[in-house]
Amino acid sequence: MKHWIEFGGLLLVAAAIATAKAETPQPRAKGIESPDYVWNEMQGEKLQALRARGDALRGEIAFEVCQGCHRNRALGREDGKYPRLAGQHASVLIKQMTDVRAGRRDNSRMYPFASEHVLGPQDIADIAVYLQSLPSDDRNGKGPGGDLARAKAAWLRDCAECHGERGEGHGPGFMPRLSGQHFRYLVHEGRSIRDGERRNADPKMVKVIKPYPDAELEAVMDYVSRLPAAQGGK
Repeated sequence: MKHWIEFGGLLLVAAAIATAKAETPQPRAKGIESPDYVWNEMQGEKLQALRARGDALRGEIAFEVCQGCHRNRALGREDGKYPRLAGQHASVLIKQMTDVRAGRRDNSRMYPFASEHVLGPQDIADIAVYLQSLPSDDRNGKGPGGDLARAKAAWLRDCAECHGERGEGHGPGFMPRLSGQHFRYLVHEGRSIRDGERRNADPKMVKVIKPYPDAELEAVMDYVSRLPAAQGGK
């Protein structure tokens, strides 16, 4: 009976998603292109979700509609189209989901699944806690393996202060865990941040990686993709 109830709930969610996709385009809020942009401004439903007490069991059920893209156990796809979310900091996940909902991060594919027609702040908190609890592993997509020693030096010089020497990130600072992430996704997002296309990016990071040519950026992401994956979020 429990499974039928959950299945019925998923059907209702799927119907809500279809309605949202058909009727509600993603909004567009001010991003890094705006002079008055404030990175990670604490207000609205982001604050509500951060203050909510997430429930991993509820989050597991809610995440079922997301598995078609992010895959079972949130391990993502090696081709870089969908990131690995397992073990990511809950605070980071909440920020990114609410940024998509608000239109600070452009993602028309994800928006119908994360819009207010489908999820509320409590649901976001539940999903974030569930994903943070999931173990990652070292079977993520790796780069080609080039001058890793030089790439490591660049990582330690420019990136480790925020993302951690081991790519573990920093939950209270909303800095994502990068260890265990797929190489192609890291490259895609690195370019997007560098080129001003990811509108919810941290201006400090944009400034740091702006001078990076493609080859250097890819080398650093190659190195990051080889950092040991942490087991679960902290």
